[in-house]
Order: sequence, then structure tokens, then C-alpha cells
Amino acid sequence: MNNEMNTDLNTPIKDVASAVGSVAADLRDAAKVKFDETVTEVRSQANQAKDRVAGEVGDVAQALRRAAEELRGGSAQERTLGQVANSLADASDAIRDKDLGEIIQSVSKVARDNPVLFLGGAVLLGFAASRYAKATLSNSGHASPAETGTSTTAYRSDDLDQDDFTTDYATDRSEFATASDFPR
Repeated sequence: MNNEMNTDLNTPIKDVASAVGSVAADLRDAAKVKFDETVTEVRSQANQAKDRVAGEVGDVAQALRRAAEELRGGSAQERTLGQVANSLADASDAIRDKDLGEIIQSVSKVARDNPVLFLGGAVLLGFAASRYAKATLSNSGHASPAETGTSTTAYRSDDLDQDDFTTDYATDRSEFATASDFPR
């Protein structure tokens, strides 16, 4: 009888263990599928970003070539701009043609072999990115207060002297009116 009881208890335990193992396998498979989807999406976005960067570098190279063509034939400036343009065009092609992992390895190798060159390039890249962002912002019609010469400080009418008449929350000092601006 004791043997029958053990057999009766082993069957539900085996069923539970089997169910847990099945659920664990399903979860593992689902996690693997999600991981693979995420890796694919990240690679896709990274490749799109890489292609955008390559396109931007290529555009800069074309602009430098046009600038070089406008300079006097054979001048030092023309030759320098032409060489820089060719180097940028080569870099654009390399960025476009290489896998993201290869690009990271190349950058890491340059950083290890020539740290000063790498830091200088990073500073130059940061400068170029900030100029690009500033130019993009200016072209979109959103000028900064420093560029327009206006103040962004908000003033309430009750913060001003008794003689000043303004609207609440004026955003530009040129909008303030004084008592002398109104007839008495």
C-alpha cells in the first residue's frame, strides 16, 4: 500500500514538473524570438544612421569640391580643399561599405594607436556637429534669443514700477510701455 501511495504521488509531481519544463521552454523560446527581433531592429536603425552619416559626409565632400572649383586654378587653397574633399568622399564610401562592427573596430584601433589624433578628431567632429545643428536650427526659422537680440525673461505687470503699463507676461523689453506713452 505504501508503494501505491508513492506511485500516486509521483504521477502528479511528474505532471507538474513536465508542465513547468514545458512553460520554461516556451518562455525561453519566446525570449529568444524577442531578442532576435530586437537585435534585428537595432541593426536596422544603426545601419540607417550609418547611411545618414555617410550621406552627410558625402554632401560635405561635394560642397568642398564645389568650393575648390570656384577658387583659382592651381592655388594652394584649391588643392587643399580638393584633397580634403577626396578624403571625405573616401571616408563616406568606407562608412557606407563597412559593417558597423568593422567601423567600431577601426575607430578603436585609431584611438589606441593615436590618442591625440583621435581626441582632435572627436573635438573637430563635435564642433562640426554643433555648427550643423546651429545651421539647421537657423534654417528652420527658430532663432535663439541671442541671435535676435531679444530678452526671454518674462515680467508681470505687478513686478514693475507704478508708472509702467504692460501686458502680463511680456516677453520682450521693447513691448514695455511707460506712462509717458499714454495721454493723461
